[in-house]
Amino acid sequence: MKKEEYLKQLVKEKDIKVSQILKEHWAEFKKTKLHRVPEDMRKSVVEAVEKALGCGDISKGYTKYKCIECDSGHEVIIGHSCKSRFCNRCGKVYVENWVNKQVETILDVTHRHTVFTVPEELRKEIYWNRDLLKDISDGIYGVISYWYEKMGKSREYMPGVITVVHTFGRSLDFNPHIHALVTEGALDKDKKWKAVKYIPYEYLRKAWQKVLMDIVKKKLVPKKPQLKKLINELYKRYPQGFYVHAETKMDGAKRAAQYIGRYLARPAIAEYRIISYDGETVKFWYEDHKTGEVMERELPVLEFIGKIIMHIPKKNFKMVRRYGLYRRDLNKLSKKSVELQVYYKGKPKEKTDTEKKTWKQRIIESFGKNPIKCPKCGKEMELWEIWNEKSGTIYHIFDEWKSLKEVPDLNAKEKERDGLRRRDSLRRPGGDKEGYVQISLQGLCI
Repeated sequence: MKKEEYLKQLVKEKDIKVSQILKEHWAEFKKTKLHRVPEDMRKSVVEAVEKALGCGDISKGYTKYKCIECDSGHEVIIGHSCKSRFCNRCGKVYVENWVNKQVETILDVTHRHTVFTVPEELRKEIYWNRDLLKDISDGIYGVISYWYEKMGKSREYMPGVITVVHTFGRSLDFNPHIHALVTEGALDKDKKWKAVKYIPYEYLRKAWQKVLMDIVKKKLVPKKPQLKKLINELYKRYPQGFYVHAETKMDGAKRAAQYIGRYLARPAIAEYRIISYDGETVKFWYEDHKTGEVMERELPVLEFIGKIIMHIPKKNFKMVRRYGLYRRDLNKLSKKSVELQVYYKGKPKEKTDTEKKTWKQRIIESFGKNPIKCPKCGKEMELWEIWNEKSGTIYHIFDEWKSLKEVPDLNAKEKERDGLRRRDSLRRPGGDKEGYVQISLQGLCI
């Protein structure tokens, strides 16, 4: 059954949250299954999961708003978000902020989205040796840059490549692959842009196979000599090279950033794909990549948890890497050079101005309701207190009052006192843009 047809007939009794499943079974998983996670990954996995479990918990930290315009005394207490990429809610915000930031750095030229896959026979080896993903990303840039080098050796062409590591497939199995955003062209040594429509598939597949096999040979064969035989077998099984998908091309920096952003920090499973959870098993659906048909899968709850946490990266591991024209030390100069040449060719510059949304704007967009609007007088409440368990009280309105000659009388009905409006005296400069923290919907007490 195709996805559209399947979703029309799908009936779910209730929405199921990953956080609910983790809260009920995480302690048991840690006790009985954590040993299945690579030893050098365990600390990072535990930290990421437990950070996500505390998302929105006001005992971990909160921001309080209170109305000082009327006598209702209405207040809102909002738990702080965890900002973890593993968290189903915070991951979405992370991606949106990342995309907005990348729009300012991505060149306004045509890009090609290229996916470099790893054969099934090698996935288990990468699972237990995650640091190889860094070598693999580096190797992919080597595949791209070598082709440009051979295209015009004397011109010293340099393309731009951004890679994003992805470790899961639609069925939640470990399926490492690399998404690469590649410029369709390069700058030469004189900073002149050379447009290129595509890199031949035959070259990409065979060069990628050679690069990956060399990485395995160098990094893993010394520890597992038996892999040398597997390498020889893989060359025979895949005479055309390893699969590379490079059909998607896109114009404009914003579209390119949005497209590649889809694969960044995305949770292993979107919660709308979970069909049922009875405390013992979890059932979900996915779209088969080869057939396009919807498949259902049911797993014991601890196995389900193992599937979603196996994709958490090691702390401080870079899932996104930039090469060539996108290197931080070259990007600004490259962008100026390309923009100047595009301008002289008569192509209008793409508008890429973006503004980071505040938590309040996100809630208004999602629910059509201002979370800090007093339900009685309709005015926005004032920031009253910020607290978290590590630092204690970060801000309290009383501290701001101490700087005033007279403390405003909250019970006074007059809007002005000694020529000073209470609202103006208490509002921090910059409004929502200064002094506020990113917070979540959970714990919103209205």
